Amino acid sequence: MQPGRVSIKNRAMLRHLPVTTPRPDIQTFVRVLAGELKAPAPPLVEYLVDDVVMGQIVTALLGRCWAEEGPDRDSQKRYLDNFIEFWLRMGYDFVRFERGLPFKFPQMIAADPAPGSAKQRAWAEEHHGSIRSWEDYEAYPWPRIEAMDFFPFEYINSHLPDGMGFLTCHAGGIFEHLSWIMSLEGLGFALHDHPDLVRAVSDRIGELLLLFYRHLLDLDRVSAILSGDDMGFRTGTLISPADLRTYCLPWHKRIASMAHEKGVPYYLHSCGNITAVMGDLIEEVGIDGKHSFEDAVLPVEEFQARYGDRIAVLGGLDVHILAHSGPEGVRQKTRQLIEVCGRRGRFAVGSGNSIPSYIPVENYLAMVDEALERF
Repeated sequence: MQPGRVSIKNRAMLRHLPVTTPRPDIQTFVRVLAGELKAPAPPLVEYLVDDVVMGQIVTALLGRCWAEEGPDRDSQKRYLDNFIEFWLRMGYDFVRFERGLPFKFPQMIAADPAPGSAKQRAWAEEHHGSIRSWEDYEAYPWPRIEAMDFFPFEYINSHLPDGMGFLTCHAGGIFEHLSWIMSLEGLGFALHDHPDLVRAVSDRIGELLLLFYRHLLDLDRVSAILSGDDMGFRTGTLISPADLRTYCLPWHKRIASMAHEKGVPYYLHSCGNITAVMGDLIEEVGIDGKHSFEDAVLPVEEFQARYGDRIAVLGGLDVHILAHSGPEGVRQKTRQLIEVCGRRGRFAVGSGNSIPSYIPVENYLAMVDEALERF
């Protein structure tokens, strides 16, 4: 059986999917992660589910016609209707959606090798950025918030089923855009040679993201911000912790404060080893929860033992297991996380990162189905 295909045999093994009578409860989700409520089982969480995976599930399990999103409103609505139905029928208490401003930066493009995928993958160019000098800064085509089409956010916000929440963010964070626009190598040199330029670029990005989040937080069904900003690699932060504190974390603090003023929690997805700034994120930025874990960096069980008394822990099932184990191996790991992390509280079960196109669909379904076993 090829990865990414839902077989009849596998469907017979699903005990709870698709959910026939969904009862989303975003208030309970938020209260569990805030430590205000001890639930009999941890809720589900996910950061992203690739359209390749989502489309196969919508078609094979939900019996709907998958519609790719186009530029016109009708195709956007069809896509978003399927998008909402996916999150609902998979048993989530929310819809998780993100889009971002059209920042320009060099990318490397290649075909996605995942079975069933016809799209392309993109990686940021690490050596040559769009801004390397003040002349580049002045010439850079900074996006305008007025030109951003917020229709998908507004459509989801107004079409959520009863009880369902909306977890959202700008696609890409402060550090990510700083390192993409200047390139990671260019940023490293500029931090030494032109810190004033780094400051100008980070502040321009931060100001635009602040305006973006102000719009999102005006939507009445936004239940939490689940922001993404990958700041680490396997053994440490991608730039020095001191530089993150100078150029990036203050903007996270401003966005978190804005969310908190609206009574909305601020969860952070950040990959890699960011232990050096976890204290800052908790005490200064004021994050309410952390997402993105890799066993080779710090298993989620150990992270929770260190920080779980202060913030929520979201997800944690290592993507390597999701990609390479069979469904039973995934179920076993899911049970372990529920027994260890769920018992401690302030935990939601899901992947350690996201569900990219190369994850076998049956493995993703096994994780979700096993989590729903406890309800």
